[in-house]
Amino acid sequence: MPTDGPEQVQVALAALSDAGPAPSATDRASVLLRAADLVSGRAREFAALITAEAGICVTESAREVERAVANLRVAAAEAERIRGESIPIPGAGRLAVTVPEPVGVVAAITPFNRPLNQVVVKVAPAVASGCPIVLKPSERTPLTALRFAELLIEAGLPPDRLAVLAGAPGSLGPALVSHPDVAMVTLTGSVSTGRAVAAAAAGRKLLLELGGNDPLFVLPDTDLAAAARMAADGACATAGQSCRGVKRIIVWESVADEFVPLLTAAVAAKRAGDPRAADTDIGPLITEDAARSVAERVAAAEKDGAVVTVGGTRTGPLMAPTVLDRVAPRSDLVREETFGPVAPVLRVADTDEAVRVSNGTPYGLQAGVLTNNSAVFWELAARLRVGAVNLGAGPHYDSPHIPFGGVKASGVGREGIRYSIAEMTSVKTVTLPYA
Repeated sequence: MPTDGPEQVQVALAALSDAGPAPSATDRASVLLRAADLVSGRAREFAALITAEAGICVTESAREVERAVANLRVAAAEAERIRGESIPIPGAGRLAVTVPEPVGVVAAITPFNRPLNQVVVKVAPAVASGCPIVLKPSERTPLTALRFAELLIEAGLPPDRLAVLAGAPGSLGPALVSHPDVAMVTLTGSVSTGRAVAAAAAGRKLLLELGGNDPLFVLPDTDLAAAARMAADGACATAGQSCRGVKRIIVWESVADEFVPLLTAAVAAKRAGDPRAADTDIGPLITEDAARSVAERVAAAEKDGAVVTVGGTRTGPLMAPTVLDRVAPRSDLVREETFGPVAPVLRVADTDEAVRVSNGTPYGLQAGVLTNNSAVFWELAARLRVGAVNLGAGPHYDSPHIPFGGVKASGVGREGIRYSIAEMTSVKTVTLPYA
């Protein structure tokens, strides 16, 4: 891959800034629908490319392509639903009309862990809202982004409304987000990267999704076997490299001794290995250094008193699926965002302790609650400092129809197709007399 730098940023932004008026809402919707059909028709090609450059299991890559297609179709529908409102002004004899307009050029920075869908959830709303967009994909997974950009042009998007820049973030990122022609920056990445981007992009609209250490609450009245399967799936999907994956399993002490063996068996059944094989559940992490970091956090948690019941080892970039019991809430494994196939169990006595443990980290993205007691669920939903709480589902639940984002260090603003479109528009108010 060639490496772009500040010169290429200037060229890209000059082209986007000179782009003509946005296509009509009907034309934008048509482009997105054609793109959805093209991605669907090339699903195997995209899935193989995702697996090749990101190491994600091919079965998961196929599901990612399906999610991307769904997001494109929802964006197409929402493109024709962008509308303002009329406001009679009391006592003034005047009417105000709000008109949503494209905010301007959007700069999007995407991570490695969803090479297609993370691009789609930023580019599709920009296309739907009529904004030109410059995309900077992860330097570790640029090929899927470039292939999707080619497909969008094939689907009918005017070429002067999309640019893709590839290269190391250190030199490319600051030049991009601080460029005077950029009106908005949308980023999915780490907290440190988000803070650096926010400083460099001062004065521009921001939409930042900065990760989390999402809890799954297992209460005594739930089906423990089903809870163990959900926890194992949520912790191990994408080899644990997901901001909304299960990062902490908060279990009531009264059922923990029964739950942990069930969780251990569910995680032990996960097959780690070649991501191209149809029977592989967990592929390698994005780099060997990433796997080493996870293994070091597991070892540190053991020193703090945690007990490894399965896994805990790594081979190169491949981290064995791991369960730890009796993890201390102060451990970096659960205080920070750990990107690996690790299922840490934190035991709590009651709801009050569960809330304290959950809220006692810098993050607040999503949570899942497994209980049959609606009163307890609503109490948790009210007290948890997170962006979403899911009953009967894990923190990894998602849909293109709902808002997605967090509080505290987990980010600013909300994604989700309709909500991203709202972020990518500005409101112009027009007032006029009734008569």
